[in-house]
Amino acid sequence: MMEARKDTAVVLIVDDVPDNLAVLHDALDESGYMVLVANNGETALRRAEEARPDIILLDAIMPGLDGFEVCARLKANLNTRHIPVIFMTGLTESEHVVAGFAAGGTDYVTKPIRTAEVLARISTHLQASRQMHQARGALDAFGQAAIAVLPASGRIVWQTPLARDWMQRYFSTSEADAETHTPQPLLKWLVSLKASGAEANPLTVVQGSGRLIFSPADLNTEEQWVIILREESDAAQIEALMQTFGLTQRESEVLYWAIKGKTNRDIGDILGTSPRTVNKHMEHVFAKLGVETRTAAAALATSKMRNLKAGG
Repeated sequence: MMEARKDTAVVLIVDDVPDNLAVLHDALDESGYMVLVANNGETALRRAEEARPDIILLDAIMPGLDGFEVCARLKANLNTRHIPVIFMTGLTESEHVVAGFAAGGTDYVTKPIRTAEVLARISTHLQASRQMHQARGALDAFGQAAIAVLPASGRIVWQTPLARDWMQRYFSTSEADAETHTPQPLLKWLVSLKASGAEANPLTVVQGSGRLIFSPADLNTEEQWVIILREESDAAQIEALMQTFGLTQRESEVLYWAIKGKTNRDIGDILGTSPRTVNKHMEHVFAKLGVETRTAAAALATSKMRNLKAGG
């Protein structure tokens, strides 16, 4: 077999009827795809694991492992869960359609197969999948925290390493659960997103002095929604003030608590120092920020930090 070009998509067809395999194989091959075939569920799982196809056409009803079970196993495997699955079925009853989506299917086509429709669906889902992979690669490269969920079920289909770490920490889940389970607070928030779209308020999860904030980034596709995560904590914001204004650690701490409305005495109690020392640090803050009052310093710092969060 000739090696596929880098821009050639690989399609795995899974069907227990040889004639169906032949018709689809020929149509896809003529359209420029590299085609792999499997005539049962076990073979399909093995081929998917070995070849990592770009998309899978999966017969819903087969002897042994049916398509629903095959899809569920593909989605439970970290190596194959990202692959779009299009079900092929002669059953159009709603319960079978629901079962396909519940198992993790992306779409379905009905038998008898119309090759023009199959080709159109494949092209659409491949394009969406490639865009998602490009976005994920960029997020990974820049150390951003993001997850992608299926709108229909709320199931998490991928997450960047930083998002995975935060999800484990804030929801007290194991690594395995973080990969396969969507926490209830997140599921409830996703329901609100369905109802109101990007107008829904961000989800904030509090743990100790830290806050994990979920905000929608891309709700324009029914394939997957991208959700951006941002962590806010006392330590993180104090560090940000240091970097933004060139403050020392102690000056940044004093400014941070001043923004929170604390008096010099309060800040001294928090930091274990005297109000007089706090006042000296505050004078240094005024000089570095170019302001003359506590109110002006707090307003300037708050505005600057808000702009940074917004990407300004």
